[in-house]
Parts: sequence; C-alpha cells; structure tokens
Amino acid sequence: MSRLHHRHALSIRIALITVALLLGGCRATLFAGLNATDHQAGITVPPSVVFDAQHQLQLDIYRPQHADHAPIVVFFYGGSWTHGERAWYRFVGTTLAAHGVVTVIPDYRKYPQVKMDGFMQDAAKAVAWVHQHATDIDGAPNDIFVMGHSAGGQIGALLVTDPSWLAPYGLRPTDMAGFIGLAGCYDFMPIPANEKEMLGMFGHDQASQARAQPVRFVSGHEPPMLLLQGEADHEVDPSNAVSLTHALQAKHDDVTLRLYPGVSHNALVFALSRPFHNDAPTLTDVLAFIRSHRPSGDVTTMP
Repeated sequence: MSRLHHRHALSIRIALITVALLLGGCRATLFAGLNATDHQAGITVPPSVVFDAQHQLQLDIYRPQHADHAPIVVFFYGGSWTHGERAWYRFVGTTLAAHGVVTVIPDYRKYPQVKMDGFMQDAAKAVAWVHQHATDIDGAPNDIFVMGHSAGGQIGALLVTDPSWLAPYGLRPTDMAGFIGLAGCYDFMPIPANEKEMLGMFGHDQASQARAQPVRFVSGHEPPMLLLQGEADHEVDPSNAVSLTHALQAKHDDVTLRLYPGVSHNALVFALSRPFHNDAPTLTDVLAFIRSHRPSGDVTTMP
C-alpha cells in the first residue's frame, strides 16, 4: 500500500471510530458510514427478494459478475437477537462477492416479536430458499456455507447442529458445505438472572435453555466448521468457541478454531470491510476455508 493510500485508510478509520464514540448507540449511522467506504467493483446487487411473504421477510443477494456455480454464503448478522438489519451488513456482502462468493443476507424476526422458535424458523426458511434457488442466483446447491456473527453465529450453528430446524424442508445439516462462526454464542447456559431478554427468548428452565445451545446437539453429523474468535472479546466469551471446538473434536468432526489476540467482538466482523481489513485476518481465513471445503470435483474458481 502506498503511503498516500495508507494515510487515506487511516483517516477513514479515525473518522469511523470518532463517529462510533460520539454516537454511541446510533448503530444505523455507524454502519451507514462503514458501508459508504466499501464500494466494490465487479459485483451486482439486484433488488431485495421476499422469501417469506407472511412475515414480510426479505433477503439481499450480492453476486460476483459472471459467476457460474459459485460458492454461496448465507450470512446471519448479530444484534443480541433483538436488533439489527440486513442493510447494515452490506460490507460483508460486497467484500465476499468481490472474492467470488455469492452472498445472501436475510432478515429474521427479533425478540420480543418472537422467541427462539420464531427466529430459528425464519433462518431455516431463508437457507431453504437459497438451496432451492441456488442456480438462479449463479450458485450451486451443494456449495452453500452458513455464516454468522454473534447472535447470528448462534442461529447459524444451531441450524447445522440441531437437524430439526432444516428437516421440514427436506434438508440436513450435512447438506451444507460448511459453517463459519464469528464470535458466536454456542454454549451460554445457565443464563444469568439479570439477562431478562435472553430469559424471555430462551426460557428460564434448564431444558428450555438447552435447546438454544449448539454445543448440546453435536453428534458427529455436522458439516465442516471454521470458528473465528477474538481473544479480547468482552461480549461473547471465547470459551463459547473453545467449548464447541472440543465437542466437535470429540466426535471427530472437521473443525478449525482461530483465536485472534487483541481482537474485540465487533472488530472481528468489521475486519471484513476495507477500512478495518488489517485489524484481523477474518477475510483471509474465511476465503481459505471456503476454497478448501468446496464439493469434490467443483472446478469453478474464486478470484
């Protein structure tokens, strides 16, 4: 990187950090500023698609130009299961599409509108829609990766560990090419008594809370997994990723754990954007995992 480009990138980073500090909880403004810096060439973004008319849920599709049977990532964003919007994560879609990956970012309903069953049903329906329409969006139905950050990581991990969510659509966890978890919540019970919203969506008793724990469903019939985690994460304890890794290893599953020293919760996913790309090797590790876990015989290339 030239000195001029380095200074420009640094000034963008400083501006975004300043905005985050000044605005505090104004997440929409922060994400809008981040996305404004992240224009990518060589991709197409068609109008949003309705995948659940009953609940008015839509998804955004980011396609590499001239893609043909490309790998697909279905990305579930975080937000404590209570907030967040697919449009905030445009930088995830554009970045992955610029590297040859069709990226789908769906809506899902939040608490208190729904509890766990509601947003898990939404997520399963979104993955089923992508599987059904994979060739229509220039991807391949046997080359779908589920990916999620934070609460979205819990949603994605539960889809690929508890087979009951995909079963109504005739799908199994092993129909996915892989799972990519970014600081996901995989093993978080007992839920503390002061976490009123989490108790509301996941339940107060042990049996109810166990249904939300991906680590409890590991059986040896999971797709390959890449678990990325910042060691400086003060929102989702790194023990979640470590615990799920140990459970998968005990069943001899294909799992790779990457712990990043000094990386915080949001920095892990923000590293997929241009201004923060050098803060963590998130993009490098995600692309390497997708390339190494594509279906046997697939000769399509990723830039």
